[in-house]
Amino acid sequence: MADPHAFKSGRCLSAWIGLAPKQNSSGGKEKLGSISKGGNSYLRQLLVVAAMAVIRYAERNGTRRPWLVQLMARRTTKVAAVALANKTAGMVWALMTSGERYSQPVIA
Repeated sequence: MADPHAFKSGRCLSAWIGLAPKQNSSGGKEKLGSISKGGNSYLRQLLVVAAMAVIRYAERNGTRRPWLVQLMARRTTKVAAVALANKTAGMVWALMTSGERYSQPVIA
């Protein structure tokens, strides 16, 4: 990805990578399916593998991120990994467009 400004939002970037769910909606009913798997498969694979590593670490050692703990309680490991990869892609887009460095979020 050369220019992060080519995407309107982090959601657009994750859809380009193929981490957003396919939509099969009609008549006002929103039906979301599996991930679209479009775009760069290598980049998508790297993000999902990294998310799996974060989840495995969180399972063994615990985590201070309540969002991830709740997600792991509700969903299977691989579904949680794709959701975390999607969220990571959005954070990467935000960091690239702002030019800032990543800082660990402060949990209150």
